[in-house]
Amino acid sequence: MDLLNGRLKLRHLMLVCSIAEHGSVLRAAKALHLAQPAVTRGLRESEHILGVDLFTRGPRGVTPTLFGEAFLEHARAVLAELRLAGDRIEGLVDGQVGTVSVGTLLAGSNVLLPKAIASLKRLRPRVRVIVREAPFDTHLPMLRDGEIDLIVGRLNPIEDQPDLRQIRLYGEPVDVVARVGHPACRLSAPELRDLLGYAWVIPLEQTALRGELEQTFRDGGLPMPEDVVECTSILTVRALVRDADMLAVLPRSVAEGDPGLVRLPLALDGVRHEVGVTLPAKRPLTPSAQLMLRHLREQSAFLAARVADLSWIDSWGDRNDVLWW
Repeated sequence: MDLLNGRLKLRHLMLVCSIAEHGSVLRAAKALHLAQPAVTRGLRESEHILGVDLFTRGPRGVTPTLFGEAFLEHARAVLAELRLAGDRIEGLVDGQVGTVSVGTLLAGSNVLLPKAIASLKRLRPRVRVIVREAPFDTHLPMLRDGEIDLIVGRLNPIEDQPDLRQIRLYGEPVDVVARVGHPACRLSAPELRDLLGYAWVIPLEQTALRGELEQTFRDGGLPMPEDVVECTSILTVRALVRDADMLAVLPRSVAEGDPGLVRLPLALDGVRHEVGVTLPAKRPLTPSAQLMLRHLREQSAFLAARVADLSWIDSWGDRNDVLWW
């Protein structure tokens, strides 16, 4: 099938992707500011050119067929590459405008990324920054398709994925944290077995942190806690720890940045926390993404120094003299 003969237009790709995104022709027409008959006609033209049905119609909207899913995968990639081309050209004109889309994980969303964005915007206020929070595995297809430029957060293994590369920014300890005044705070030298009876907030199963936490319990001959909530949203984790008497495992910078939390004097030696950036191995970064990476490097240097300073703080002592930058 020759799709380069001029019959398939860019507008067909945009129409099909919009219909899939909104789940109906009517909603896609509203989003594109077009009349519904024009969108319907464009969809029929696309299906005629391809010789297959791209969607099944139902009372609640449309659903991509097997052919539709295959076509959408490539259509989104084409549109993403065109957006990248536009951003790159804009950035090369004067270096003052452009868009950078960042996928963020728990470790990157709380301290590092906001500081990097603030630093970037002070220098280039017209650069548009888009932040998407999701687990690492959810970000990967978007990174490969060009929907996001880079992923910031805890580094996950990518040895079997040669199309990706990683840049380590800094490392920090991971602690078990509780609210100030939690019953576990009365334990002078708690061990994991002493904390099994409490409620926990733990990472989702597909995260590397969850795997390392489970291995730490296994190494101690212990089962995982039974009363758990699985969550990676930093706002929700903090609220559950503060308001629902739950324990959680958090990077030290996250815990120390919240005066309502206290870290327990319990070493999690088997849990590593390396924060960095995951990038496409072969696709060059846009000027805006290169600028974001530069500011991430700069802010991570300050954060690494601050984490080193926090390593000696006794979380059972007076925390009023701890200044969080």
